[in-house]
Amino acid sequence: MTNEEICRLRHNIRQLPVGDFHFPDIYGPDWESLYIGDRVKYGHAFMNAVRAGKFPGIIDTGVKKGGGRVYQKIENP
Repeated sequence: MTNEEICRLRHNIRQLPVGDFHFPDIYGPDWESLYIGDRVKYGHAFMNAVRAGKFPGIIDTGVKKGGGRVYQKIENP
């Protein structure tokens, strides 16, 4: 995941309310037009970045529901 992608996703995360979300919620409107292999790749890269602490205030809940992995935005850490 490039620094540019991380900055774009951080911007989109700031727009979300506190609570649960799926990666496509922050990826943007082009998500559905991506090839399935690219969706898997980007989703996995985001999960790894969250686990590495690149998105403070975002938690990987370890749960898959409603079509994908559930993340949680907490109040400012």
